[in-house]
Amino acid sequence: MSTKSARSHFSTLHQICSLIPGYLVSKLARQHGVDSQWRTFSPWSHVVALLYAQLAHSVGLNDVCDALRNHRGELETIRGATPPSRNGLSTANRVRSAQLAEKLFWAVLDHLCAQHPGFGGRTYRGFPHHFRRAIHVADSTTIKLVASCMDWARHRRRKAAAKLHLRLDLQSFLPRFALIDTARHDDNKRARELCAGIREGEIVVFDKAYIDFRHLYELHERGVFWVTRAKKNLLACGVNKRIDTPHGNILRDEFIVLKGFKQRKDCPCRLRRIEAIVEVEGTPTPMTFLTNNLVWAPGTIADLYKSRWAIEVFFKQLKQTLQLCDFLGHSKNAIQWQIWIALLAYVLLRFLAFRSRWPHSFNRIITTIRASLWSRFDLRSLLESYGTARAPCRLLAAPEQAYLPGFSPP
Repeated sequence: MSTKSARSHFSTLHQICSLIPGYLVSKLARQHGVDSQWRTFSPWSHVVALLYAQLAHSVGLNDVCDALRNHRGELETIRGATPPSRNGLSTANRVRSAQLAEKLFWAVLDHLCAQHPGFGGRTYRGFPHHFRRAIHVADSTTIKLVASCMDWARHRRRKAAAKLHLRLDLQSFLPRFALIDTARHDDNKRARELCAGIREGEIVVFDKAYIDFRHLYELHERGVFWVTRAKKNLLACGVNKRIDTPHGNILRDEFIVLKGFKQRKDCPCRLRRIEAIVEVEGTPTPMTFLTNNLVWAPGTIADLYKSRWAIEVFFKQLKQTLQLCDFLGHSKNAIQWQIWIALLAYVLLRFLAFRSRWPHSFNRIITTIRASLWSRFDLRSLLESYGTARAPCRLLAAPEQAYLPGFSPP
């Protein structure tokens, strides 16, 4: 491995933007009618500006516009991108349809997976290895906003927030469905949209906030296996016990049917309730799980729900490394633009880590790129040669004797 990165004719930002196919933004702009909404600030320049804001962790419109104006020459080499004015970038975020950013994210993700089939093939560490079928995790994360200037996102008297609903594929650790909404609605209102693309025989794991028994029965009829936690007020009666006494960490394993006219009508099939002791932050805690699979071992059900933590890791990487705290606009459209570009930046960084076999954390790769955005290093060589602590130091029981030329040891 080389200890010095090679030089390049282009900046790091140019090399990252080159991962996006050149025809894609203009094609999507024509489809969504965005191409007719600009004279000097093109849709491609808009995407590059917001992508720079994510990678540089910019905190405002002036921060983005001043930095791009100071590097106008380097910026123009990125397929003719131009620096925006403060008012031009604000207007573009408010007026241009955020569906362009959404379609761009999915198109780039499909392009990278098609061109490099191994991308995303690494399994998440918490993936239950005895499964050979796809496992999806569905959950949401709340992104806090300012209530005084974002009335569209207000969900309480003094609080406003946007919510990102996401379905994560554990085998690739890449998103397969995402939906940006306000935090006003409950999670179970979006459960059908999240699980619409799951195929027969696959598994989906979600929290109890997504429980909708009519939707759970629809998944059962489609041949989809699901695992979730049971609510405390669940009305059900046991039909058949699989174990009579507690066995290890498994306290209860039984078949149940739902009680109540509405719940029984929504989900008339048999379900399975498992109560197990799970370690949460070092403390043994009893948890009750629900599933429509009547065959798997109870420990397998607990392991499947434990793998749900993967999506929390994904949200942590997204919110702690990219710019989802300071927003460049107050409108719903501007917030959606920034969130979709943040997801795009995440996928591009994941691809760079895959291509260079990056051994460090996701946080370290974005700090490395942020420090060299305008430098002309070969990006792949830079990532392959990065790191000051490669091999562990060799500890010695006694200091080695110094050797000087011309002097023989005693």
